[in-house]
Amino acid sequence: MSLEIRQPQRLQERPAVVLFDLDNTLYAYDPAHAAGMSATKKKACRLVGCTDEAFDEFFDKARQDVKEQLGSNGAAHSRLLYFHRMVELLGMRSQPLLALDLEQTYWRTFLGASQLFPDVKEFLDELRSAGVITGLVTDLTTQIQFRKLIYFGLDHSFDYVVTSEEAGSEKPSAAPYALIRRKLGGNTGTIWMIGDNGKTDIAGSREHMNAVTLQKRHSGVKIEAGERAADLVFDDFGDLRRVFSKFGADRG
Repeated sequence: MSLEIRQPQRLQERPAVVLFDLDNTLYAYDPAHAAGMSATKKKACRLVGCTDEAFDEFFDKARQDVKEQLGSNGAAHSRLLYFHRMVELLGMRSQPLLALDLEQTYWRTFLGASQLFPDVKEFLDELRSAGVITGLVTDLTTQIQFRKLIYFGLDHSFDYVVTSEEAGSEKPSAAPYALIRRKLGGNTGTIWMIGDNGKTDIAGSREHMNAVTLQKRHSGVKIEAGERAADLVFDDFGDLRRVFSKFGADRG
């Protein structure tokens, strides 16, 4: 089923604001991540002489160490910190140049393997042409999220952008949603939130913004019930273009 409207009464009003998640919502995260890790592992093993198994073991331990140190903060996703700590765990002490090289290899390959889902740009263009305010509420560090937007050609597609690094904590905490609300200022009315995660995007935006929630369904995305159930589940952004079109040219 390409379009599943679970709460039709929640979709009766034209949105004044449409907010988006980025990773795994506007593009598929897993294939890009797999490509980035494969290239980085190959380079690391060549440069430091580690085995694939050692790379996997120490990268996982480094990721765990960083997250335990930083908690719910955008910097806890920093690949630079992961590779920095991994090199230390491999017994090489701190190697800033190597850590930077591995990070750049990861993100360069990641971006090269990333592709927007069909109709994303067209949907964003239609929203903005209709006078709907658009925003991005995303976890991870600000620099790489900005790089992604520029790579995808979406750096002028959102009126407001909030990252978890900027907000000080990740979704579904109140901080990112409170910050986007402050940036929106007096722009009130019906808010749509489009994401992939039932906890962070769906339940979080409903709790903190009373948002109408729309979930992008694709491989690896869990469609949940209860408080994490979206008001609408869709497979393609073309479906959302058709849903939005029913509101016509009315600008509220």
